[in-house]
Amino acid sequence: MGCRSLKTDDCARADERWDDLQNNGLKILQKIKGFRFGMDSVLLADFVRLKPRETVADLGTGSAILPILLSQKETSARFHAFEWQAEIADMAARSVRYNNLEDRIKVHCTDLRNADQTVGRAGVQVVVCNPPYGKKDTIIPSQTETKRLSKHETSCEITDILRVSASILKNQGRLYMVFPSHRMLELFDGMRLYRLEPKRLRMVCGKASKAPYLILVEAIKNAKPMLHWQPPLIVYREDGTETEEIQRIYTHKR
Repeated sequence: MGCRSLKTDDCARADERWDDLQNNGLKILQKIKGFRFGMDSVLLADFVRLKPRETVADLGTGSAILPILLSQKETSARFHAFEWQAEIADMAARSVRYNNLEDRIKVHCTDLRNADQTVGRAGVQVVVCNPPYGKKDTIIPSQTETKRLSKHETSCEITDILRVSASILKNQGRLYMVFPSHRMLELFDGMRLYRLEPKRLRMVCGKASKAPYLILVEAIKNAKPMLHWQPPLIVYREDGTETEEIQRIYTHKR
C-alpha cells in the first residue's frame, strides 16, 4: 500500500519526521536526529539543467531530495537514486511513494560505486551528486553513524564518485555537483582525470563581503576545455536577511 493512501504520520517511524517542501505539495521523510538535507541540495537542484526525457543518476541520494525536487523541474525526466545505507534507502523509497513518483524515481539500495551494474555503462545523460564534504582522515568524524557516512568520506572518496560518473555517463553527458570551495582544485583535477571537463561554475557566498564556501559545478564528459563563470550566488544580505535570489529558489519561481 502506498503512503499516499495513509495518514502522513502513519508512514513515519519513531525517529523520523515529515517535512513540507512547499513545492507542489511534496513532502519528504527525514531523520529527527540524523543527517538532514540542507540548503546546498536546494541550490544544486536549482543549478541543474535538464532536458526532456533524460535519465538521471543521483549518487548518494540520502533522503532522495535531489530527484524529488528535480522531478518537478523536468516532468519527463526519470531518476535512479543510489543509497547504500539500507535504513536511509527505505526512508527515501517511502518518500518517493508518498509523492506518487515511484514510476519516475527508482531507489537502489546499493553501493554507488557499482552504479554501472544497474544503469549500464554510458546509460544516463545526467549525474547529480551532493557528496560528503569532509576529506578522509582529515576531520573529526560525526558522532552518529548516519551523519558520519553522509558528511565524511569513508571508504568511498571523491575519486570513486568521479570514476563511476564517467562510466555511466553517455558521451557529452553532464555531471552536476556541489562541493566545498577550498577543495575546488582537487575536484577539478579528479574530473579531468576521468575526462569530465568543468564547463560551468558558480560560487556560493554567505554574504557579498565573504569568500565563497561552496561551488556549483557542471562538467561535461569528453568536452573541450572552456570554463564559463556564473555570477556568484549570495545567500544573505549584509543585514542577515535572505537575498531575492534565495527567496526565488525556495519559492520555485522561474
